[in-house]
Order: sequence, then C-alpha cells, then structure tokens
Amino acid sequence: MTVTITIRRPDDWHVHLRDGDMLRLVAPYTARQFARAIVMPNLAPPVTTVEQAASYRDRILAAAGEGFNPLMTCYLIDQVDPDELSRGHAEGVWVAAKLYPAGATTNSARGVTDIANLHAALARMEAIGMPLLVHGEVTDPQVDVFDREAVFIDRVLEGLVRDFPALKIVFEHITTRQAAQFVADASATVAATITPQHLMLNRNALFQGGLRPHVYCLPVVKREEHRLAVRAAAVSGSPKFFLGTDSAPHVVAAKESSCGCAGLFNAPFALEAYAQVFDEEGALDRFEGFASRHGPAFYGLPVNEGTVTLERTAATVPEQIGSGEAAVVPFGAGGFSWRVAS
Repeated sequence: MTVTITIRRPDDWHVHLRDGDMLRLVAPYTARQFARAIVMPNLAPPVTTVEQAASYRDRILAAAGEGFNPLMTCYLIDQVDPDELSRGHAEGVWVAAKLYPAGATTNSARGVTDIANLHAALARMEAIGMPLLVHGEVTDPQVDVFDREAVFIDRVLEGLVRDFPALKIVFEHITTRQAAQFVADASATVAATITPQHLMLNRNALFQGGLRPHVYCLPVVKREEHRLAVRAAAVSGSPKFFLGTDSAPHVVAAKESSCGCAGLFNAPFALEAYAQVFDEEGALDRFEGFASRHGPAFYGLPVNEGTVTLERTAATVPEQIGSGEAAVVPFGAGGFSWRVAS
C-alpha cells in the first residue's frame, strides 16, 4: 500500500525566477508546487524601484499562470532611499528587502559595501514592519569560502539583531551549525530558510569523480557536521525554520564553463526532495509546519487554502529541462523516493 501525506499548499520563501526566456521556462515549475514565493531581486539590472518590481511581478504572473502569487523584494544598495522602501511596502508591491553583500553571489556587484550605509533604511523597515532578507556571507578575500557564513554572524548579524531588535530578519539558505544555533537562540524576530541541497549534500558532492558544477551553489555546501545540524533544525518543528528552495537556474553552458555560475535548479522536484529528508528523519508529522505554516506565520500572512498530496513512490528526474542552448539541469540526479501525486 502506497504511503501518502497531504499538507496545506506550501510556499517557497526564497526563489530566483530570472527573466525573459528563462523566466518563462522555470516559473511554471515553482507555480505547480507553491501558492506563493518570495522572489529574489538580483536581476541585471537589479530591482531597486517600486516600478521595476511591479513590472517584474506582471511578467512573472504572465509566465506562471493563474493561482500563483509572487511576493516581490527590493534589492538594497548603499544609496537606498527609505522613502522608496516605505512607498513600495505601503502600496503592497514589496513584501521585504534583500541584503546582498557586494560580490557575495550572482548579480550582487551593486550590493551593500558596508552595513552602516543601511542604518537609516533598516530603521525605517523596523518601524513599518518590513522584513530584511539576508544573504549571510562576508566577502573578505582573507576569509575561507567555507567560513564566510560563520564569520558573517560575528561581524554583521549579531550587530543587526542588537541594533534593530524589532526588525524581522530572515537568515536565508543557512548552511552551518553556527547559523542553525544562532537562529535557534535568537529572539522571535529572527528566522531562517533552508534549501533541499543543504539538507542532502555535503561538500564531498562537489568533487565526486571530478568537479561537479551542477552541485555548486552559494553558499557552498559544507562539511557533514554542518549538514546534519541544519537538517536537525529543519525537522525540529521549530517555527523559526521554514522552506526556501533558493532555486537558481542557469543554462548548461553557464554552469559547465571555466567560471561556472553558482546556483541549483531544484524547483521541479523541491517538495519531493524535502519530503524524502523528513521521511528519512522520521519527521513527516512536522513536514507541513516547515513547508506550509512557519513561513506564513513569520511574515504575518494567512495559511494557504487547498492542499498538496505526496506519495512515497519513486520520482524520476530528467537529465535536462528545456532544450538546446536554453537547457537547464535540475537538482536530483537519481530521483527521489517521494513524488507529488498527479
């Protein structure tokens, strides 16, 4: 007899949908599984104005189809105008704002060079209840790439939490024992998203049989001790941890190059991946909280109507999605032990 679970329709609290042809290719995969998604603003050029965000939202809606609600974010820059943040939030265009340290990841060159440059904006966000979403890595070249998240906590995040105690902060795509512990110990204003790849992979996956560009993402996957700590946080039942895929597609040529792009395209089988992890940990009873309830509670939004049913049976992952120069390799080579029921 096939085992099934039914949960409230979930949300993705961190996704990259790109733009143009790539948007049209990938958005339906996110919309098929999730009712809402926090959409990252690191386009080229980045989404820094209310008008840019509203236009991008319209393009997403056209690509994703009915029944999907993209939640837009502002790309923070050193010169961000607090009044622009307030206007976008009041008009219902921006749900949150995103902090990229300059140079930390894809299309982050215009990111923030010094957190002090944001103090007026952060004070305004704290006052109006606008969450701050954080890519938590330092970009100091003297810091080892595997330590950049932990150092960010010491150098930046602790001060943010201290100086803006009422500001809601989402520490995105956490990858380390230190990050999981920091979020668990922090006040209720601090939460974290967790990706499927950081629950399933450690850094050995980057080098198995050669250099593996399709498991390269930022933050990079870490040692096994960190994977286990993040995994324990995800399945703990704590409302501080919730689903955020960080699905970030790149065409094959951009991944398999002399300077391959960071990012995994996990949207097509995201729920399958998460369900497999919760099943392996004996925590299926906590899966709905992680996928469907903790995120809305933190953002102050209602839980979705409708449900999704998954069944414990093999899900086959194709080698590529799309064709020709537009092809993208999805995360999950070998498939998963769960699938979304048709």
